[in-house]
Amino acid sequence: MDTLATPLSFLVNTLISLYTLAVLLRFVLQKLRADYYNPLSQLVIRATDPVMKPLHRVMPAWRGFDLAAILLMLVLQAINILLLALIQSRLGVLDPIQLPFYAALKIIHLSIMLFIFTILIQVIVSWLSPGNPNPVLGAIWQLNRPLLQPVRRLMPDLGGIDLSPMLVIIFLFFLNLLLQGIMAGLPLAMYG
Repeated sequence: MDTLATPLSFLVNTLISLYTLAVLLRFVLQKLRADYYNPLSQLVIRATDPVMKPLHRVMPAWRGFDLAAILLMLVLQAINILLLALIQSRLGVLDPIQLPFYAALKIIHLSIMLFIFTILIQVIVSWLSPGNPNPVLGAIWQLNRPLLQPVRRLMPDLGGIDLSPMLVIIFLFFLNLLLQGIMAGLPLAMYG
């Protein structure tokens, strides 16, 4: 059973985390008021609508926050943690009261990784194909703008070289290491 536990844990964690990332992306794109008709927005909306539409009927937005998306992300990650604990025969280690805390930590981790990944995509595309009018890239630029813009304002003019993505990625990795340090002290550190 141990030979099956690791690949099964990987599969469960990956699939649930990918869907959680889709919900997270929907939440962030809504918050940023990204173009609804952008192909990336449409992909995310179509992937998450089967679950989000019924949730929106029960739990409407509050002050611009999509509470249904937040609840869905927490529930998905709680299910993820429970399934991983079950697969790895560690269900006894799990404290049900701390489950929402673990789920929130995983969502923060996924958020950090989402921004690292999208900033890397933005940087690579800007090197390989500067000025590319691809609408998906427009959504990625819009997604990363709140993180990159404040750093760009603080950076001195370096003759057309933008180091803000590198600085933001360094900061995101720093945050991720802090988060891993917190998670390492928890009994379910393996789920980070």
